[in-house]
Amino acid sequence: MHSRLNIVTTVPEAYKAVAALDRYVVKEAGLEPAIIHLIKLRASQINGCAFCVDMHAKEARRDGLSEQWINLTSVWQESPVFTPRERAVLGWTEAVTLVAQTRAPDADYEALRAHFSEQECFKITVAIGAINIWNRLAVGFRVQHPIDAAKAA
Repeated sequence: MHSRLNIVTTVPEAYKAVAALDRYVVKEAGLEPAIIHLIKLRASQINGCAFCVDMHAKEARRDGLSEQWINLTSVWQESPVFTPRERAVLGWTEAVTLVAQTRAPDADYEALRAHFSEQECFKITVAIGAINIWNRLAVGFRVQHPIDAAKAA
């Protein structure tokens, strides 16, 4: 598989706008890093974005999240490793990422509201939107993830 175009240089202004939204989510929104990692990793899994799954799993690991927590994100409904608060974020991430199918059910929003303020719910939803933009760019233009160097035996 080959990249279709360079998402950084083809239209730099558009890339910078998406990057600015992501910077807001990561640095200014005030959401906990683990919540941001959950959103980015789960949405990227749903969207089949290898580049983003690879990057966000590595970032979560770098930030101290456990290998088990990272590995079980794709099957969160079956695992007791996630807190009720994390489950609410994961459910809302799925509902918003798949909005054409789910229509963002009231039950998923109510679960989120049980743990977060309205302002936090809005910021979480912006974070979900931001990673979905990145996923669409990366999948649509076939952005390739780096291949890690093989470890010596």
